[in-house]
This record gives sequence, C-alpha cells and structure tokens, in this order.
Amino acid sequence: MKIAYVTYDGPDDDREVLLAAWSRAGIEGTAVRWEDPAADWAAYDAAVVRSTWNYIDRRQEFVDWAYRAETATRLLNPAAVLERNTDKTYLRDFQRLGIPIVPTHWVTANDEAGLPERDDQTGLPEPDGHAGLRAWDDETGFPGWDDYVVKPAVSAGARDTIRTADAAEARTHAGRIVAGGKVALVQPYLDMVESEGETSLIFFGGTFSHAVRRNAMLAKGTDAPRANHIGADLRDPAPDQLELAERVLETIPEKLLYARVDLVRLPDGTPALIELELTEPYFYLAYAPGAPDRFTTALRDLL
Repeated sequence: MKIAYVTYDGPDDDREVLLAAWSRAGIEGTAVRWEDPAADWAAYDAAVVRSTWNYIDRRQEFVDWAYRAETATRLLNPAAVLERNTDKTYLRDFQRLGIPIVPTHWVTANDEAGLPERDDQTGLPEPDGHAGLRAWDDETGFPGWDDYVVKPAVSAGARDTIRTADAAEARTHAGRIVAGGKVALVQPYLDMVESEGETSLIFFGGTFSHAVRRNAMLAKGTDAPRANHIGADLRDPAPDQLELAERVLETIPEKLLYARVDLVRLPDGTPALIELELTEPYFYLAYAPGAPDRFTTALRDLL
C-alpha cells in the first residue's frame, strides 16, 4: 500500500515514528503537505491526515482541500468529519446529546457582552445562555467565576486563548474574536486541570490505545500558553473517563481511523468533554510503547 502522511512544513514528533512503523508493516508512507499544489492524491491508496497544524487561518481552504482529496483517494478521517471537527461549536451538539461538556457560553456577533448568566445552584454558566449586559458588573464581572478562559471556536494549541481574572479583559478579548469573524467560547477556568491535569484518551480504529495526562496550558506562572505535551505522562484512565470517551465516539456516524478524547473533571468530580480531536491530534507516540504499531494495524484493517 502507498499511504500519504498528510502534514505541513514544520516539526512533528509523531511523523518519523509513524512512518517507520508503516515501513515495518510493508506500507510505503510518504509525508505530503496538504497544501502542496503538485500533490497527486490519486497516486495513494489512502491519505491519513496528521499534522496539518497550519490550517487555522485557512480553515475553509483546508476543508475545501479535504473534499477534493476525498474524490481522488480514501481520506482518513473523512472530509465531513474534518469539517465538523475544526470548529469547536461541535461541542454544542454533544451537549444536546447529553454528553457533559465544560460549561461554555458561545459569543457571536448577535451577543452584546459575551458573558453568561449565573446558575444559582452551580455558580457556572448556563450553556448557550445569552445574557447580554444584564449579567455584567463592570467591577466584579460575572458572579461565581474566579478566572475566565476565552478562546475562538477555530483554534489549536491555545492560539488566541487567554486566561484572566479580569472580567473586562475577558469581555474585550471575546469581542476581539467576534470582530475577527469568529465565534468566541467563554468558559470558567477549572483548577482541576492543574492538580489532576487533562486526560487524553487515544483510540485507533475505535479501540482504546493509550491515555496521557497533559499539563495545563494556561497554568499560573507561565508567560504564555505552553505546549501541553511537554512533561505529559502515561496514565490509566478511570472507568468513568473511559466510559464517557466511548460514549462520545459512539455518536460519530462515520468510521474513524483515529480519535483523541480530551477530558477534565468538573468541580463535582464529573468527567466532561473539553475537546474531541478528530482532525490533527498529537498522539504522544513516544510515550506509549506499541502505539505506532497499533495505529498501523488499525490502518491496515480499515483499508
């Protein structure tokens, strides 16, 4: 088999590890930039989307490419999955299906202030609430929140994401994101991400492979969001985390080659989805012996 490892012109720790595993299995793997105009996708039996990390400012171009490539070869994951997954508003769909997510307020151009009303019982926002200026206090901000996380719906690696205890700064940043033509997400900062960390559960071919504990990217004392694969370590997910991750993946109608389900715990201990990575997740292959071969087996089985 000839497989394109779809990438970008930049570093990727997983790339050589995975290409070597493919070679051991008799797969001819070639790294190909997704935006390379000379790429002949029909020359490959499949194209596996991996480190396409430069698409953020060109999302529509990337989505258009995915649908074109899919007409020439087997694209994994499928283009429809990539289109949905590259906009974090997909979290609303999971919420409607009863999947717990990090409490989130969605700020669009139709919202006045971009900060949510307080839930009197939990102190967290009512998802999809549209508070406008009514819930806003210019001095204290939103009652029940100590720190805010504000980020765009199309982003990766905490780009254009801030954590702040300054309510005015949170509102200003949300407005800046919306003014740039994007939807903003406003969430409470959960201290659990510093004590327990985020748990990323990685699946190949629908089967659980491994999980890692990721460091908080917005921890206090860091000047800027830090890469959360630095210092990550393997962890055994708790039964409720594995159960939630499997519930999340059961909602996806398409057959997936890979998935990374990122979970955190809410203040009451409930695991919640913070992101579902179906486009270009980092797999932490160097942390998990056997993972490159498990991925390769899943790829062969799928094809």
